[in-house]
Amino acid sequence: MSQYHVHRGSGYSANNEVRLIKGGAGYFNGMEKLINDAKHSVHLQVYIFDADETGQRIVEALLRAAARQVKVYLLLDAYASKDFPPQLIEELKEAGAYFKWFSPILRGKGFYVGRRMHHKILVVDGIHALVGGLNVSNRYNDLPGQPAWLDWSVYIIGESSLEILARCRQLWRKGIFKNQGITEPHQWRTALTTDQECLVRVRVNDWVRAKNQISRSYLEWLHRSRHDIIIMSSYFIPGRVLRNSLAKAAQRGVRIRLILTRYSDVLLAKSAENFLYAWLLRQGVEIYEYQKNILHGKVAVFDAQWATIGSYNVNNISAYASVELNVDIYNIAFGQSLHSELTTILTEDCVRVQASSFSRLPWWIRLQQWAAYELVRLIFFVFTFYFTQEKNKLGKKLDI
Repeated sequence: MSQYHVHRGSGYSANNEVRLIKGGAGYFNGMEKLINDAKHSVHLQVYIFDADETGQRIVEALLRAAARQVKVYLLLDAYASKDFPPQLIEELKEAGAYFKWFSPILRGKGFYVGRRMHHKILVVDGIHALVGGLNVSNRYNDLPGQPAWLDWSVYIIGESSLEILARCRQLWRKGIFKNQGITEPHQWRTALTTDQECLVRVRVNDWVRAKNQISRSYLEWLHRSRHDIIIMSSYFIPGRVLRNSLAKAAQRGVRIRLILTRYSDVLLAKSAENFLYAWLLRQGVEIYEYQKNILHGKVAVFDAQWATIGSYNVNNISAYASVELNVDIYNIAFGQSLHSELTTILTEDCVRVQASSFSRLPWWIRLQQWAAYELVRLIFFVFTFYFTQEKNKLGKKLDI
């Protein structure tokens, strides 16, 4: 299989090592080790941070880092992490860590109804980065008698870590860095252990800031794919433009497989997703439902060469309301590895959805699914309403 050409100026950097990390104990062990080994700075930005066993473990690692005079910056979403205990915040601040809420509700002159910080990012010393879909909570960890929700992250050493660091700093918005300069040592070159080129680009969705990069990545590679697409998504409710691109790819003979969850933590979203099954199956798209636990992953691989991993769900909340960050990885070895992982899950842990099952559904079930879909569309409309879009260069709003 030949590798596609990536032209200069497409946003990729080449000086990177990447490693795929499955969620669970291995992810949190790695996160804790990175914080424990930090020498200069730790930037952690998380949508949900629960004060359970997993959360307390990470807080303790942050406290130890602050005690070593490491600069610690913790940014949590004001809505999703609203139950984070005030005493832990004070403890972090007293240890010297910086703490901030992202976009507290009902604040800001450019108030955006549904704008939330959906990041799951750790950057250490400007060299090491974790980017994925995992919040800090027991649900994403392996505990006795409680396996983790299925999710993914990617560990990056290299040039792209600096760009992720810059994005982390932008979200603080107030100038705590203004007079500090960049304290992180830019020594990612010496941290690399191989000279293998791995192309990585950082992609952001933030509609208020006129950023729609992740949505456009999906559209780009749906258009460019020639053979095989696997998309794993926890809340798969694509808009009109992306649905059209899926249909066109299938018409070109591209095999498209979706790995979706059988059991969801958001029942309304699952019912709305089910409403789309009949249409997807008519287009020739294969649907597989993950059976072992709740699926929370947000990854895709195209022609076993190009991959995207991060916080972005394939729906209009991620496209227009939430602040999202993914990394695009363009590398044959990585793409084949991810393709193999997803194929194994698809084969061993999923059940394929058959079109015949929909012909047997009672009419009231189909009506319920339609109503859920329309209600979710209404919710998406309300939560993606905005008064202002700063620096709007995107023109007419797309239904992605």
